[in-house]
Amino acid sequence: MKRNENSDRKTVRILLVFLICIAMMMPLAASATYAAPVAKTPLDPTTVAKFVNQITGPPPVFIPMSKLDRQTGLRSDYYTIIASEFKEQILPPGMPMTKVWGYGGFAKDAVTGQYLGFVRNSPSPSIEAKVGVPVNVAWVNGIYTRYLFAVDPTLDWTNPNNLVTPDPTTLPSVPGFCSPYQYPVTIATHLHGAENSAKFDGGPFNWVSWNGLHGPDYNTYTSTLSNAQVFHYDNQQAAGTLWFHDHAMGLTRSNVYSGLAGFYLLRDSADQIAPLLPSGKYDVPLAIQDRMFYTDGSLMFPSDVPPNPEIHPYWVPEFFGNVIMVNGLAWPNMNVDQGQYRFRMLDGSNARFYNLSMSNGMPFTVIASDENYLRSAVVTDSFVMAPGERYDVLVDFTGIAPGTKIVLTNNANAPYPDGDPADPNTNGVIMQFTVGANPGFQAQTLPGVLNPTLQVGFPSLSMSDVSVYRNITLKEWMGPNGPQMVTVDGQQYSSPISEAPQVGATEIWRLIDNTGDAHPMHLHLVNFQVVSRQAYDQATYDTDWMALNGPLPFSHPTLNLNLENYLLGTPEGPAPIEQGWKDTIQIFPGQVLTIIVKFGPVDGGSFPFDVTAGPDYVWHCHIVDHEDQDMIRPYHVVPNVI
Repeated sequence: MKRNENSDRKTVRILLVFLICIAMMMPLAASATYAAPVAKTPLDPTTVAKFVNQITGPPPVFIPMSKLDRQTGLRSDYYTIIASEFKEQILPPGMPMTKVWGYGGFAKDAVTGQYLGFVRNSPSPSIEAKVGVPVNVAWVNGIYTRYLFAVDPTLDWTNPNNLVTPDPTTLPSVPGFCSPYQYPVTIATHLHGAENSAKFDGGPFNWVSWNGLHGPDYNTYTSTLSNAQVFHYDNQQAAGTLWFHDHAMGLTRSNVYSGLAGFYLLRDSADQIAPLLPSGKYDVPLAIQDRMFYTDGSLMFPSDVPPNPEIHPYWVPEFFGNVIMVNGLAWPNMNVDQGQYRFRMLDGSNARFYNLSMSNGMPFTVIASDENYLRSAVVTDSFVMAPGERYDVLVDFTGIAPGTKIVLTNNANAPYPDGDPADPNTNGVIMQFTVGANPGFQAQTLPGVLNPTLQVGFPSLSMSDVSVYRNITLKEWMGPNGPQMVTVDGQQYSSPISEAPQVGATEIWRLIDNTGDAHPMHLHLVNFQVVSRQAYDQATYDTDWMALNGPLPFSHPTLNLNLENYLLGTPEGPAPIEQGWKDTIQIFPGQVLTIIVKFGPVDGGSFPFDVTAGPDYVWHCHIVDHEDQDMIRPYHVVPNVI
């Protein structure tokens, strides 16, 4: 069906006016005190029928308008994408629908190209971008209601109304109904894995509200509505799987859990590997997320009482759900042909790691980690994926008898790696594949080296180019009854910047996990390579490091010990599926992870924008509950003095 672009633009304007008109009625109601809700009953996850929901192919894709960018002179793709609140059928048909937030816009079927009209979903339709073709997205905040879950105003958060931090003992015992803090909703959309200007990175204070309030780092590429911001993405990087999600300060855990996430698929017509890979209906992004529900279908969050309500009344250190959803569907089935599929797997959960395997033992061929190809394809029967990570895997159903049912399973403990085991009846099950009789894409022989930027061994970045070595310690600040803060190097987000790399510099970062859990650490802007992991004497190091620096959080720059005095055994190289460019990496308790980072593009060139211009980039733990309190640090790239 041919679409009418003038009609589409008119429809967008009507939708925005409608949202604004309704929202104008909200401020007085939002400032009133909300009555406590009627008590709800948690949903027993074992009552949710598995494999009834159906994944029928890749998610829809947003439709761009192509026009000339007056600032760059290049042909660019333009999108208007609206975040809003709506209901969605996450649980199987016949069960209640669920109120969520999600991104919406005009979309088409990813395979047939059929025009679908205005589509909003959680996770959202995907953006399909092309290398070398810039994209401009008007991210519109159309969420005029209050937050779905409790805002904890004792954290460092967006605080759009500039309210004074309250005494936590004066806050209501029923979370989510502290009305002065619940409105208006602020969002900041981050494109995870992108090499782009900090102005358009969607950092924690680059936020906007529906009623036109802006964060201190607010930027827009071109003029737009006051409840929106236009972000410019250059797309001058290798093809791969990126994703966008909310990143608002102190609110990421609840905004993402509410549904604000989607895929950004960057494709390249010059990619010599892509023609050998499954495409069309055989190229399927799979976003894996855990949730909890009440019997009325509404989302349940958090799942436990806060450990220290007298300090942070609504913040819970980690959320783990008991229902697994894939592409917004609880425990779905996918009918597959007898052929090979490319699954772009994303761990979009708040805190849950997944150790994935197939119930029949069939292998995965891992071809990419995060947004870049590995040096070589890796065949494995299982792999661990952490929040924020993406893995592109090939799965070949050729030769499997029609009617065969294969379950994608998870056996990762939560918290990872030493927490409670996965329940084989709930969070140990991801989805099912049912093999049909139709022939599918036939697997092609892949070259030995997939990624030309990694041809010189691994790591391919040269140690001789390293100009700076950094030791950075991950540490929890314990309260009376459990964690009250999780820190990077004992510092808070608001502490002075301690990482200020030069443009193009190559640095070694030794990340020391001095906590009891694994953490997926994510750097904005740049990719890096894993050098090694090595055990260390955690107990002695912790005692000496804390004695040297004093109580958490530190009020001074972090003082370092001589790490060599605490190392144990010999370093181990990266796992085969880690031998590529990474933007998110798993760090394990009692280990030192060494990475080598170049503050420049993967291809060795230069960024097509001024990387030293503000605001700051950030790096953080992608357990978003940790990120919100306070396992996130700003960093600023400075000019090269040479």
